[in-house]
Amino acid sequence: MSTKAQDRRNALHMTLIDIAETQIEQEGIAAIKARTLAQEAGCSVGAIYNVFGDLEDIIIAVNGRTFEKLGRHVALALAGKEALGPTDRLIAMSFAYLDYAVEHPRLWRALFDLRMSTDMEVPQWYLSELAQLFAFIDGPVKECFPDLDTEEVSLMTRALFSSIHGIVLLGLENRISGVPRDQIRNMIAMLLRSSTGQK
Repeated sequence: MSTKAQDRRNALHMTLIDIAETQIEQEGIAAIKARTLAQEAGCSVGAIYNVFGDLEDIIIAVNGRTFEKLGRHVALALAGKEALGPTDRLIAMSFAYLDYAVEHPRLWRALFDLRMSTDMEVPQWYLSELAQLFAFIDGPVKECFPDLDTEEVSLMTRALFSSIHGIVLLGLENRISGVPRDQIRNMIAMLLRSSTGQK
């Protein structure tokens, strides 16, 4: 492939991700349609599939960006809080996670609306973004549970993340089984303090 053709392909790649990100932000994951993307990008439908294998690959690319932004949001929430204890840092991260979900609900939901499982072939860069997000949690988890080995820390990180995600998801969706919105922060803090033995 010539340099110019590769440059055009790369430009279309980025354009399609930008358009898809805006569409998901405004309307959710169901808005991603090949014809609409082609119209917005000024290309043919066939050109989309020359750049991406399928529409799911475009959504994965958007989700990768979202994980990166969510990670930066969490990192910002931790700035200046290095002196806090591990449980308080976990609470600060969880509140940042909640805030991101409130501010960008459709992009946040797209992370989980796209059914991705451990038996799928997931791009390595995507797994790296997810691992980086979990790495923020691993640190204070190690401090809270110094006797756990590396694998056990990873499991505890995922268990705590799953718990907080469940509280946030059910609460924001006003599910009958969820925590009332005005109590989400209190319940997150209570759960984490109880789980880590920090009252």
